[in-house]
Order: sequence, then C-alpha cells, then structure tokens
Amino acid sequence: MTEQLRMMAVHAHPDDESSKGAATMAKYVSEGVDVLVATCTGGERGSILNPKLQGDPYIEEHIHEVRAKEMDEARDILGVKQEWLGYVDSGLPEGDPLPPLPEGCFALQDVDEAAGTLVKLIREFKPHVITTYDENGGYPHPDHIMTHKISMVAFEAAGDPSRYPEAGEPWQPLKLYYNQGFNRPRTQALHDALLERGMESPYGEWLERWHTMGRERNLTTFVPCGDFFEIRDKALIAHATQIDPDGGWFKVPLDLQREVWPTEEYELAKSLVATSLPEDDLFAGIRNN
Repeated sequence: MTEQLRMMAVHAHPDDESSKGAATMAKYVSEGVDVLVATCTGGERGSILNPKLQGDPYIEEHIHEVRAKEMDEARDILGVKQEWLGYVDSGLPEGDPLPPLPEGCFALQDVDEAAGTLVKLIREFKPHVITTYDENGGYPHPDHIMTHKISMVAFEAAGDPSRYPEAGEPWQPLKLYYNQGFNRPRTQALHDALLERGMESPYGEWLERWHTMGRERNLTTFVPCGDFFEIRDKALIAHATQIDPDGGWFKVPLDLQREVWPTEEYELAKSLVATSLPEDDLFAGIRNN
C-alpha cells in the first residue's frame, strides 16, 4: 500500500483513549500512521476519581471544560488527532434497581442516527482500521456499550452508498478490532511476576473475581509497544480528574511490564482482507495489498 495508513479509535469518554490502546496508537504515530481518536461524549457525568482533586468547586462546576482541556493535553502527548462526536455522557447508574438513564444522554440515542455521526467522520478521515469496544463495552458502562453498537453499524454502513448519503462519499474500512488490553493472561503474568520479585500486586482481587466479569475473550492480535508505555502513562495522567498518579494503575514498574508483557491486545472482530492469526500488527493484510 503506497498511501498513508490511517487508524481510527472510537472511545466513549475522554481518558478512555489513554487507558485502552494508547501505547499502540503512539507506536503507530511514530511510524507515520495517521491516527484519529473519535470521542463520543464529553465525560460530563464522570466522577472526579483523583482524591487530590475531589471537592474542588471549580472542577465540579466546569467539569466539561476541564475534561476537554485534559483531552487536549493527552492528545498532544500521544501525537494523535481527535474529534468529538458531541453526545452527552450517560453516567454510570448505580443502585438496585438501577435508576433510569438521564434524558438526552448518549446511551438513549437512536443507534442508527448516532451511527450516522460516526459514518460522517469515517468518510471524512478514511481509516483502514477501526478499534472500539466489544458487545460488553469492555465493562458494562452504558456509553461503552452504545459505542460498540454505533461502531458496528458505522463499519458496515460507511462503504455503502445507499446508507447515509448525506454523510459524504462512501469509504469502507478494512478491519475492526475490539480493545482487549484488560485480559486475564496479561493480568496473571504481571501478578505472578510481581509476587516472584517480592513486590505487592494490585491485581489479586481482580483475579479472584475474574469469573464474575464475563467470558474470556479471543485475543487475536498482540501489538509490540513496550517502548511507548511511558507515553501511555503520561497521557493517562493528563486526565488528572480521572486518575490518581499514586494509584494502582502505576504500581507495576515499566521495566517489569516491558519484560513480562510488552504488548497491547486486541480481538479481530471483522476483516475484509486475508490475515493469519495471531497477528502482531493491526494493519496485517493491509500493508501488502
């Protein structure tokens, strides 16, 4: 392939792009791939998870603007482009029974209509590869599940001239992947390596309740990107309201991560090109066509 390769990562909220596949994106940017993050919502209903910033009245009152600025910083660290789809965060409902979702939120949008917004962006950017979430959303946040739904519709529709004719000239992406960076093999390997070295592991409780978190996924693609873990972490820390720099995310030394598990993982969900599994490149089958 002589034209520049392009990848689109579809995410629910600002910060998702930095916790799911960020090192992969930074690696591809370093190789000259054009990478675009499509962020479905503004994260307006996200909780302030960094204890150092909780109770700050300015942040609480201006959370939308604050999270947009955090996204700008993370985008620059990763070297990617970024666009907002413009939907409103649904929040994470809690309680038994769960309360109804807020009126007008992303998860309550008509799937076909919301997919049209993504189709327009796909036709403008023309990605060869799209990454998104699986049918469970990675975890069952309503915005993550909705992100999956519109991504699947948009992947199929973007190349069809009879669908969304107002959204621009058709463009057919060639591969679609689910982010699967939070997987049991990786978590177990890091947990074991920490204990073997006499270090504390943040993964013990996760592993104990893994069976309650849904079925095991089919990991098809392992992208070597250990050299970009530091960039990944810097981008995540840029989302200061969402992450505690002293928290469990950063308990595993980067050198140990690179030694034990230097890849990010994906599940190939759709491919219109021939490829052989397992892969080590999201563009496998595309580069040589």
